[in-house]
Amino acid sequence: MKIKKCCWKFTATLLLSACMTLVLVGPAAAAEPVNQNPEVAYEAGFYYTVKKGDTLWDLSQRFSDTPWQWPDLWRENQQLPNPHWIYPGERIRLFRKSDKHRYQVPVENQAPSAPPRAEASEPAEPPKPQVDFHYANIDRVGFIRDPAVDPMGEIFKSLDDKKLISKGDQVYIRYSDSGGKEQFAPGLRLTAYRTLEPNEAKGYGSQHYLLGIVEVITVKDDYAIAEVMSSARKIQAGDLVMHFEPRNPDITVMDSTPGIDGRILLGEEHTKMLGDLFIAFIDKGTDDQILPGQIYDIYFQEHAPSGSSGSDILLDPVSIGSLLVLHTEKNTSTAVITSSNRNITPGQPFRTP
Repeated sequence: MKIKKCCWKFTATLLLSACMTLVLVGPAAAAEPVNQNPEVAYEAGFYYTVKKGDTLWDLSQRFSDTPWQWPDLWRENQQLPNPHWIYPGERIRLFRKSDKHRYQVPVENQAPSAPPRAEASEPAEPPKPQVDFHYANIDRVGFIRDPAVDPMGEIFKSLDDKKLISKGDQVYIRYSDSGGKEQFAPGLRLTAYRTLEPNEAKGYGSQHYLLGIVEVITVKDDYAIAEVMSSARKIQAGDLVMHFEPRNPDITVMDSTPGIDGRILLGEEHTKMLGDLFIAFIDKGTDDQILPGQIYDIYFQEHAPSGSSGSDILLDPVSIGSLLVLHTEKNTSTAVITSSNRNITPGQPFRTP
């Protein structure tokens, strides 16, 4: 009988301890992980890097306006085996909640701030968290540029004349007149691409449609031989090559430029309808102070008859989605549509939130 009572007390103590842990939601992020989780492949989306002292409870309050959303935050991050233990350096995927992924420009991009005020009654605003948008296929994202890129060469043939050129295949590159053999060396990586001239981009330049990455393995007097390292789209004879410039797939979200009002030129794949995670080109660029990491609202605005006056009334704009800038050119930018609640079409306007 004493043994049963002892076991009951021990069980009750364990249950009480478990309940207390659930109420606390979890300790602050430890300085050193006890058992670090294996690295996971992140899908496209917004991510926050855990800092010392963070808990899912606090992060839910910060990104969802309420700490009680922490179970949803955990469900979005299946790489976390235990919601009560998160570690500095881990990345938390953020699900959309009232656009809480919009944060400050990194310090190096901000204008000098005014000196701190002397009044002790006004507490300093806590630093805003840095959020990154992860886009693993960033090296496949094309752009519109005027004038077009001067190619380093042209793919004129593949080994065995394969029609469907893909990873591991060998291709032959004819040197361009402007550069020649001197531009090439074994190990040099190049981006295979072709230029398109869509009607929607008239006056803005040529669309550069990126196909894949090739690496030079042999340099001859009249041509180079390269191996296809990756192919995003079909590569074929006649496609061009330019120098490969790797891009960081993690883009820090920053404040949008005030007063921007532009339009979507077209989708990268020339589809008539655009939706979540579609790539699109917009008619604003570095000349308009557009930067990678900025977010803009996509909207539509209707006209309605006013009645007796006979003229139409312009109704208030209605937000139907958002886009995040991935790459900028002088007068255009490439963006990914991060959310949409209805079909988005080329010509759709966007503006500063």
